[in-house]
Amino acid sequence: MLYLQEHFRFLKLPLYTAMNSIAVILGLLFLVSLFYSSVGHGGASGYLAALGILGISTELMRPAVLVLNLFVSAIAFMQYYRAGHFRWSLFYPFAILSIPMAYLGAFVKLGPVVYKQVLGICLIIAVLRILGLFNRKSDGPSSPMPLYAGLLIGAVLGFLSGMIGIGGGIILSPIILLFRWGNMKETAAVSALFIFVNSLASLSGLWKQGTPWPPHLALWIVVVVAGGLLGSWWGSRRAENTVLRNVLAGVLLLAAVKLIFI
Repeated sequence: MLYLQEHFRFLKLPLYTAMNSIAVILGLLFLVSLFYSSVGHGGASGYLAALGILGISTELMRPAVLVLNLFVSAIAFMQYYRAGHFRWSLFYPFAILSIPMAYLGAFVKLGPVVYKQVLGICLIIAVLRILGLFNRKSDGPSSPMPLYAGLLIGAVLGFLSGMIGIGGGIILSPIILLFRWGNMKETAAVSALFIFVNSLASLSGLWKQGTPWPPHLALWIVVVVAGGLLGSWWGSRRAENTVLRNVLAGVLLLAAVKLIFI
């Protein structure tokens, strides 16, 4: 119990308050997986924000978030793949160097302040992505992506993924859309698989170091899988729900501000 209280602040609270906190965290994880999976993302940056609200340590957050990423990104990828939106030619240039770099990045331990600031920036990017800032105005012809650009971007994002404990898709998808290398659906499909392979590589690095695992992980997996199934189906085949997206964006923005400035 002392070990758990050291990593989970809410366990030191009275039972009623602790149970409310658990309900809140499960609700946040579900919403994050729902909306992130709808655009082909695993939700790592959102999970980190949600878990950080309850004061869970970085040591436990990184492996937990990567595992959640694996499940949700796999679900999202399968939905978009079945809908015919995946382009191998757009995926493999990013993946070639991102996978080994994600593994190496997992061995880098950032200081708490730097970690929070970098995560806060990733959250802001996530908010802008959720609000549709990077969305293309039309689904016109895509531009060819230079191989060197894919290799360089993949290497940088892979290393960042390993350090922070995210899959990197939250940054990759805006890049693809801004340079018009793919449309919205193709970007979501490629980002989902990119997140999966990077999360797996990062987890391998953490496993090599004997990183501990949080005791509530199985319950979190069930919640995010439910959100991922619904969100990816909705995103790949149905319209958006603007109001709920804006609510999630607001929550993540508040978390980003807290991480960077407080």
